[in-house]
Amino acid sequence: MNIILIGAQGSGKGTQADLLSEHLGFAHVASGDLFRKAIDERTELGMQAKVYIDRGELVPDDLTVSMILNRLEEPDCAQGVILDGFPRTIAQAQALDSGLAGAGKQINLALYLEVPREELLTRLSGRYICKANQHVYNIHTRPPKTPGVCDIDGSPLYQRSDDTGEAVQRRLDIFFNETIQLLGYYDRQGKLVTVNGNQQIDSVQDDLLAVIRNHTSA
Repeated sequence: MNIILIGAQGSGKGTQADLLSEHLGFAHVASGDLFRKAIDERTELGMQAKVYIDRGELVPDDLTVSMILNRLEEPDCAQGVILDGFPRTIAQAQALDSGLAGAGKQINLALYLEVPREELLTRLSGRYICKANQHVYNIHTRPPKTPGVCDIDGSPLYQRSDDTGEAVQRRLDIFFNETIQLLGYYDRQGKLVTVNGNQQIDSVQDDLLAVIRNHTSA
């Protein structure tokens, strides 16, 4: 089963995708993580992407689609995948459908984590991520045991450049003006389910798992 998580920056996509991956045994593929890895390794793709990410803009489709489709060909994606942060546009969704169809696969579910914009801004102002493995914390709602240090691997926490200042507002503008159009795209395919993302993490996870189980048993 191939699942897409749709949600604005700060909606909890990464956290929920990690939990779903653990429960279902599917690969968690996050476009943001792939780009950050490329940036840390200073690859040509990473340096090209960094310019857009630092400005709070979307990385161009030709870079993003190629990276994702290559990742989906890896063996750990064979049984199923949780896509987090991709697609962000209808053009990307169409390219993804085309690429998957060529391999005899498809997107089975598109799950939208619905969170009010005001709540997203509050979450993002307190979001920190560990340097080693991208574990997510929030100083308001999910703080680390030791300030500035990841509970899991002990690496330092940092705040992403696109979680601060005008970049945050720009990313949210892009989501609510552009990415939100994906809802209609997947709804027309009968694959969209909206889940209340403005709950405790465990409650959101329970709702997501219930939707997935209902789909597989239908």
